[in-house]
Amino acid sequence: MALNNTYDARLVQQETAVGAGVQILLLALLGSAIGLGPAGWLTGLVFAIATWALLSLALHRSGLRSFGPANRVTLGRATLVGGVTALVADSFQSSPPVTLFVGLTAVALILDGVDGKVARRTGTSTALGARFDMEVDAFLILVLSVYVSMSLGPWVLLIGAMRYGFVAAARVWPWLNAPLPPSTARKTVAAMQGVFLLLAASGYLPYAATFAVAAVALAALVWSFGRDIMWLYRTSRTEPVSVAEVRELVAS
Repeated sequence: MALNNTYDARLVQQETAVGAGVQILLLALLGSAIGLGPAGWLTGLVFAIATWALLSLALHRSGLRSFGPANRVTLGRATLVGGVTALVADSFQSSPPVTLFVGLTAVALILDGVDGKVARRTGTSTALGARFDMEVDAFLILVLSVYVSMSLGPWVLLIGAMRYGFVAAARVWPWLNAPLPPSTARKTVAAMQGVFLLLAASGYLPYAATFAVAAVALAALVWSFGRDIMWLYRTSRTEPVSVAEVRELVAS
């Protein structure tokens, strides 16, 4: 049994290595297609190595014996996000082709709705898979906000930085780590961030419309985070009621 566990663990780690290899292949294709510059290459390689290292560590700690089909979809999406990241890094010197940039980003956003369905249908939902999916989403939003901020101003960076600011705040105020109740509104706001930022980044809209789209995305995100933070705060201030106290209240 120990040999089987070791063999499975190696297979799982091999899949992360394949993902890093595919990421480098995508960078090579981008380099040959558009002449990816040093900044794009360096950023893309750092993304590939960091993704491989962090995912390998997480898999080792989780003890998963199979990578799973849903995680493969998320890994493919992470590869596309790495390509988008390289293009954004390169855009500080020269603007990327709009069609290529929009195409990679759009496919990554579409696949965001696929990995969850695959996990549910195959019965392979895991905490690691959900976290992996969330981190890829958050990083794509951060990268898109960086790109849009170059034309609209640094205020757009708040969209990409808000989730990371929340995580940092939770280290200071642990009550922010409490689980939140399911919310369709939260999911809708999160999903619209990528779509709205892609619209703003595409250059297809006039400046006023681009500004409005980004502003609506930020306002919706502030509302969503603010609502959740207030709920967490109120919940943290509420003293838990014991079963005995409930019985006393009912009896009285």
